Amino acid sequence: MSTPARPQAAAGQTPSGSFHLRLLATSDIHAAILPYDYAGDRADSGYGLACIASLVDAARADAPGACLLVDNGDFLQGSPLSDLHDPASGTPNPVIAAMNRLGYDAANLGNHEFNFGLPTLRAAVEQAAFPVLSANTLTRRGATPGEDETLLRPTTIVTRTVTGAAGKTRTLNVGLIGLLPPQITLWDRFHLGGEVTARDMVETAAHHVQALRAQGADIVILLAHTGIDTGPAGPDMENAALTLARLPGVDAIVAGHSHEIFPHADAPRGEDEADHLAGTLSGTPAVLPGYRGSHLGQIDLELSVGDGGWSVTRHHARLVPVTPATPADPAITDTIGPCHTATLARMHAPLGATDRPIHSYLSLYRSDLPVLLVAEAKRRAVRLALTGTPLAGLPVLAATAPFNTGGRAGPRAYTDIPAGNLTLRNAADLQPFPNSLCALRLTGAEVKDWLERANSCFHRITPGNADQPLWNNVFPGHAADTIAGLSYRIDLSAPPRYDESGRPAPGNIGPGRIRDLAHDGRPVAPADDFIVAVNNYRAFGGGPYPVLPDDRLVHASRTPVRDLLADFFRDGGHHEIVTEPAWRFLPMPETSVLIWSGPGLREHPADMAAHDLTDFGLSPDGFLCLRMPLDTAPCESAT
Repeated sequence: MSTPARPQAAAGQTPSGSFHLRLLATSDIHAAILPYDYAGDRADSGYGLACIASLVDAARADAPGACLLVDNGDFLQGSPLSDLHDPASGTPNPVIAAMNRLGYDAANLGNHEFNFGLPTLRAAVEQAAFPVLSANTLTRRGATPGEDETLLRPTTIVTRTVTGAAGKTRTLNVGLIGLLPPQITLWDRFHLGGEVTARDMVETAAHHVQALRAQGADIVILLAHTGIDTGPAGPDMENAALTLARLPGVDAIVAGHSHEIFPHADAPRGEDEADHLAGTLSGTPAVLPGYRGSHLGQIDLELSVGDGGWSVTRHHARLVPVTPATPADPAITDTIGPCHTATLARMHAPLGATDRPIHSYLSLYRSDLPVLLVAEAKRRAVRLALTGTPLAGLPVLAATAPFNTGGRAGPRAYTDIPAGNLTLRNAADLQPFPNSLCALRLTGAEVKDWLERANSCFHRITPGNADQPLWNNVFPGHAADTIAGLSYRIDLSAPPRYDESGRPAPGNIGPGRIRDLAHDGRPVAPADDFIVAVNNYRAFGGGPYPVLPDDRLVHASRTPVRDLLADFFRDGGHHEIVTEPAWRFLPMPETSVLIWSGPGLREHPADMAAHDLTDFGLSPDGFLCLRMPLDTAPCESAT
């Protein structure tokens, strides 16, 4: 049963006796300031904060009243422009410089703000001309949220003059609360150590809503870096937007983190609490504005004031998309122009050459070269780190996920490196996150469970049926680890063992999907002992993977995996890669599946032929639809 929503109003209309506030919101910008593809080294379109700035200018210009511009986190990390910026250089952080120029009123921290460590975060925040909030990121946990000591200010009150009928004006105090997933203490434990802890978002918000009201806030808006999970509510939820929106005293919510969009113009009005037609979560006006500057969130609030204070009487929530025709604001491009030029110079640093193309068009569906390259770079680094230690004799594996596999980023978001010279931009393309190297000690049983989690991303396939969708879109591509150093087969006729959050799937019984698991030609036994190279995100339970006891972590480095891969290329390690696949699908006679990839795959006909792929043309959103037979299912790279 859906929660009753507040009445909606047409955008830009203010009934007599009411006042108007327009809330503009971004989230998950991930340092995509310019519409520029650094991996492809080319100008691009359809995303970026510089394009969002043009939408903001238009939205401010046609607003019938006051405006407020906020960001909902994950702004500092995610592109070479930010990830290669050196805080010690003395140059301004390019993301903060762009946000200052655009005139943000407040921002909230997201989980990726911690990827570079606390000193880098503090240095960036100090440059911000707007308050940066986080109510549940703590330096000391008190008995109650009111007694917590927070890393940054938890809340702020922004004052606006709002105009009503006949030009009547009133002062409106808007309370803002910043929230993020408490899992930051796991995902970036290596950076945060014992300096930072976190509190449950719902518990924190419940306190601060009332505290802001007591401090004089007329309305309260949550900046909640959290997605929409329609499952049961519980403590320390990662995606708690629906539960947060139910809290008394919350007038609107900006969600994020999941990179989804809400409300979706084409979505039907559902029976759950995420009502796209009404633009509400649990009856509260809400937006979730995609990522990389794909959309600008806009909530128009119509407010009335009486003896009981201010209240929202009507609302209109929508997303304004950035399109290929949306221009980049010259004020933003000029602001970060020098940093963009410096980034390009660094990205062009030579690393050697490759005699074969490297692309990710099929990395979700086969044991693929881009994944194996990163895996081998990690294995080499861990072997070197363990030299001379008691663990040196154990076999070293590497768990590595594919990146740049389309998804919400669109049909051009694939790695496609031609044979020829390699540069740092290619390493950054293959390893786009600033994760550092770690190593875990796992048993054979734990390694098999890891692979069951990785391969729950595929739908269950019925033998003998044609054209069944293979990939389950609730899983991001980077959830599907390959473990290099092993060989195994995947039985798609078996049900998945886990869901996208790592929870046991309904009917989680039977032997699972992993068959013929072997190391050096010998079956892996449950008690076998392995070292598994991973990144710090995986080491501490990121994605559908378990949080392991501390004693399983046997190596932790601050060196980014991207830098290890660059060294691997410089040393020619990529020339020694064995293309024998780590895994294959178990053959299923007279059975085929549907897969989606980028249209650039058509430029690699040998790979299409190797898997007997049938080209069904492009989908409405530009992805290439293909039939893949599972009769033999070679699933190895043709290159």
